[in-house]
Amino acid sequence: MKKLLLLVLFPSLLFAQKMSTVQGKIVNKFNDPIEGVAISYLDKGTTTDKDGNYSFQIPIRKTVKVTFSHVSYKTILKKFTTRGARTINFSPTLTIKTEELEEVIVKNRKKEAQGITKIDTKKVETVVGPNAGVEAVLMTLPGVSNNNELSTQYNVRGGNFDENLVYVNGIEVYRPFLIRSGQQEGLSFINSHMIQNIDFSAGGFQAKYGDKLSSVLDITYRKPTESSTQVDLSFLGASVTTEGLLFKDKLSAILGVRYRDNSLFVNDKQTEINFRPSFTDIQTFLSYELSSKVSLNFLGNFSLNNYDYKPLSRRTRFGTIANPLELIVFYQGQEVDRFQTFFGAFSMDYKVNENLELTGIVSSFNTQEEEYFDIAAQYNLGQVNTNLGSENFGEVEFAQGIGSQLNHARNDLDALIVNAQVRATLKDGNNEWRAGAKYQRENIKDRIREWEIIDSVGFSVRPPHHNIGNNQPYTPFTGPIEPFQNVRAQNTVDIDRFSGFLQFSRKTSWGDHDIWFNAGVRGQYWNVNPVGGASKSHMIFSPRAQFAIKPDWNSDMLFRLSGGYYSQPPFYRELRGFDGQISADVKAQKSIHAVLGNDYSFTMWNRPFKLTTELYYKDLSDVNAYSIDNVRIRYRADNVTDAYAYGLDVRLNGEFVPGSDSWISFGYLKTEENIDNRGYIARPTDQRIKLGILFQDYVPNLPDLKAYLNLVYNTGVPGGAPAYADVYEFQNRLGDYRRADVGVSYIFIDNNKTTSNKFLNNFEELSAGLELFNIFDIRNSITNTWVRDVYSKQQFAIPNFMTGRVLNFKLRMKF
Repeated sequence: MKKLLLLVLFPSLLFAQKMSTVQGKIVNKFNDPIEGVAISYLDKGTTTDKDGNYSFQIPIRKTVKVTFSHVSYKTILKKFTTRGARTINFSPTLTIKTEELEEVIVKNRKKEAQGITKIDTKKVETVVGPNAGVEAVLMTLPGVSNNNELSTQYNVRGGNFDENLVYVNGIEVYRPFLIRSGQQEGLSFINSHMIQNIDFSAGGFQAKYGDKLSSVLDITYRKPTESSTQVDLSFLGASVTTEGLLFKDKLSAILGVRYRDNSLFVNDKQTEINFRPSFTDIQTFLSYELSSKVSLNFLGNFSLNNYDYKPLSRRTRFGTIANPLELIVFYQGQEVDRFQTFFGAFSMDYKVNENLELTGIVSSFNTQEEEYFDIAAQYNLGQVNTNLGSENFGEVEFAQGIGSQLNHARNDLDALIVNAQVRATLKDGNNEWRAGAKYQRENIKDRIREWEIIDSVGFSVRPPHHNIGNNQPYTPFTGPIEPFQNVRAQNTVDIDRFSGFLQFSRKTSWGDHDIWFNAGVRGQYWNVNPVGGASKSHMIFSPRAQFAIKPDWNSDMLFRLSGGYYSQPPFYRELRGFDGQISADVKAQKSIHAVLGNDYSFTMWNRPFKLTTELYYKDLSDVNAYSIDNVRIRYRADNVTDAYAYGLDVRLNGEFVPGSDSWISFGYLKTEENIDNRGYIARPTDQRIKLGILFQDYVPNLPDLKAYLNLVYNTGVPGGAPAYADVYEFQNRLGDYRRADVGVSYIFIDNNKTTSNKFLNNFEELSAGLELFNIFDIRNSITNTWVRDVYSKQQFAIPNFMTGRVLNFKLRMKF
């Protein structure tokens, strides 16, 4: 009888041993149980009871994907793998879905009505480029440009790098002061692996944003809902991002560590160098829920850029087919730079009730920068033999210019920026009020010791402004030898700023048409107090407005008009002139914006598309004119310039390939300036034509093999002028900027793909790919080096070329 009973029970016991139990309790962030959570797995399903409890069984030695979903909470996906029969306890905390339904115009068009471009974070993860990330995506948009692939800085509609606002979680972030080359930048402040939302406005933005002339980039870092770690490896560096929940899921934490090395690009340039860069960045965002109404947040960042640069030689050919020239340079010396920044911000969000929210923020930014170099160069500028029958064809046969130069710098800067601010948001039905006030203190200590000596065929070249005659060889020259450039200054400046804003928004209707409008004003008072000089106070007001209407038409269209009177109070860089001295009298630059836009959403090939068009005009006054050398901006520190900018931006985005969003953008820009009433000339950022394509595709029979293309074409910008030269006499342009980067990747496993491979089941995501930068090996130029011809006294503009074709391998893992 016992044998018979054992024989009957054996199959059941055997089956039971092949199953594991998953059980737990599902709650929200306030530790309240959630009833009715749908749990689906292996074509089966169950739900939680009134106490939030659940239980189900899964087979052993098999990875099972389980989905937890609820109409009021965000869905989460979890993988379970067991090697033996056991009980797994899993008690997740679901995050409430936050949908501002009362503020949606129609089809969630609020951002579009505000003139804000919302960028998909997946684009940031997949974009191909030497500096892949948010900025790389921005540079494919119309109106946004930069001719330097080693830099993350960008120009928007004729503005320069200093005219762009960048926010992370509502906190303005800054970039180092002394960096003069894209090679020195290293890493962007924004860690693309920590991002949840990306909003961008190219002009006509609201009063809640700060006092800049060109654009706003508004980044939101995410609050994790589960634990995970992502590792990215490539020939250019590495990054690790880990996130999770602690203290009964009340504390969400995300930490990112990045390392970058640009030597792969720099070693491909025409200058032979020993280059040992080291760019390191550590960033964290913490959020603690004190209660259902109060949360505390911390955003911290530390970055260290060590830039060791030792040039050896350079060989550059330029000129025309009929008159080719070659520059050969031999170097001695080195450059050793160090840029170290610290940033920390505490904030508190208090939700008083359903209609009123308050936010308080205190933050501090410190940058310590050293720029030390001694580089001697001996150059030979010669004509290239173009006679096909000559034995010396292609070689330099006649030297037009022979000379040398010595560049020296011992520059140190220490800047501390601290601020405190409060913001409030009040909602009343379709009305919304926003207000804020901010105090900021800036302390900058800057020592400049920088000079350049130029020698041409044994004669020291003095600066053009010297007043000592030279009648050699008939009369001996007894005057002192002066450096061609010599900047010596020591500045200590304290700047106090008080700013605030008030704005009103309303969503309403006009008949069957939906309408949204916004009106607001900003104000700022600041006092510049240079040590050893007279202090100066200034004040500005900046009224702004936006209007959008969605007609009740068969065609899905949205029209918007925005503008205002924008002002940009000077930062430290804008107060410092070419001579290194501080001018406290510099006023705010001003600009009247007018932006007219249209969004047309339609269906083509049974897939969604959207055409966005914007016309804009800027009338600028009290402009502080500047010159650009790579990414260093040098200001005149005066307000004697007027300028204007106008243009057209067009972008078509949609599913050119089913399931993959891509876009094509086109921009036309004209911007000119009138310096001290001498007449209008092109501004340094006059980028007339811009074409950008961001395209992604996949192999139909192998959808896990994906391809990405990033293509940019920009017409040339003005090439600058030699030191002390009149910019009105040097209006030649650099060549057009043309670049195409392509990448392919294969996804081994992700949330949408399962596998029976035991090794791959250790990963939540795993992909590998190859990136080919500058696939056509086009030599784009970024600036000019100016070389003298001793015979004709002419100065030649020698283009400084950027990177060539480079291959990169990339590996991504997520646990």
